[in-house]
Amino acid sequence: MPPFDRVVERHGTTVLRVCRALLDTADADDAWSETFLAALVAWPDLPADVNVEAWLVTVARRKALDVLRARARRPQPVELVPEPPAPVPFDELVARDDALLGAVRSLPDGQRDAVVLHHLAGLSHLEVAELTGRSHAACRRSAADGVAALRRALSDAAPAALDARRARRPLPSPEGAFR
Repeated sequence: MPPFDRVVERHGTTVLRVCRALLDTADADDAWSETFLAALVAWPDLPADVNVEAWLVTVARRKALDVLRARARRPQPVELVPEPPAPVPFDELVARDDALLGAVRSLPDGQRDAVVLHHLAGLSHLEVAELTGRSHAACRRSAADGVAALRRALSDAAPAALDARRARRPLPSPEGAFR
C-alpha cells in the first residue's frame, strides 16, 4: 500500500468533486476532511487489493449524505412561530377512547387478538403467533386487516360523533356573547 499522504494527493480532487456534487462549498470541504479522517483510521486494516479510489468515493458519498441528514434534522428559522393546537377537551378524549374501544371489541377474534397483542401490548408478530397458536404470516395479516378495519370504522364514526357532540353542546346565549 502506498503511504497515506500519496493517496490524499492522488485522490483528493476526485473526493472533493464528489463532495461538491452533493453539498455546497463549505459543507463539501467538511465532508472532504471527514472522508480522509475516516480513511486514515481505516487505512491500516484495508485489504491490499482494494480499489482505493472507489473506496474513497464511497466513503465521501456516505460522509456527504451524513451532512445532508444532519442538516435535515436541524431546526429551520421561520418568520412566525405557529400557535400550538388547542387542547382537546376531556369529554372528547373519552368519546374517542370509547369509539376506539368499541371498534376494537367489534373486530373478529383473530384480528382483535393480533391488534391488541401487537399494537397495544407491543409484542412482535412472532410472539403473537406463539401465543395464539397461529402462523406468523396469519398474525401479520390479521393485525394489518384489523388496523384497516379500525381505520374504516373510526373514519365512518368520526362525523357521526362530531354531530352528536355538537347536538349536546348548547349554543351560546346572546347575553353571554357580548360580555
